[in-house]
Amino acid sequence: MQLLVGLGNPGYEYSKTRHNLGFMVIDKLAQFLKAEFKPGKGQFWIARAKIEDNEFAMLKPTTYMNNSGIAIKNFIEQYGIGLEEMLVICDDFQLPLGVIRIRRGGSDGGHKGLGSIIYSLGSEQFPRLRCGIASEFMPDSKTESSDFVLSNFEEKELPVVEKMILRAKDACITFITEGIEKTMNKFNYFNKDEIN
Repeated sequence: MQLLVGLGNPGYEYSKTRHNLGFMVIDKLAQFLKAEFKPGKGQFWIARAKIEDNEFAMLKPTTYMNNSGIAIKNFIEQYGIGLEEMLVICDDFQLPLGVIRIRRGGSDGGHKGLGSIIYSLGSEQFPRLRCGIASEFMPDSKTESSDFVLSNFEEKELPVVEKMILRAKDACITFITEGIEKTMNKFNYFNKDEIN
């Protein structure tokens, strides 16, 4: 079984914040597949789905972002999922708003959710899909970045955000049906249409 993990913070007050893009993408995919999230046997919500002959689970940790790794480690140990079979979806303030990037692994890049996963799993080698949130509204000071990621998108950003969520949803489907290599080849290019 494969696994898609959306990162975010539980609770209505966080639902539309930049840091919850992982939840937004996974919710859009579940809606598309008519899959329903239910409480899992651990600190997460889970939805199961199938595309063609590919069965997979979608996971939303309820541990809050900075402890995401606890829920993910618990789930993959329960079901014996290999790290290469998991795709983590998250926001990234180092990428321009509207751009997505898929990687096989790497450092956390300052993302507390990815940092928690790397710490809990003892490995950086798991695929991740990063959704860009950097925009004109981003503060110059890195000390203010935590306030920025926990802020809602501005009205003028929403059309770009919606296009990015749909593109990320499509990348998730490609990951499930065709694997990481084809997903990277198909989605890791910069196209001005991504952010217009």
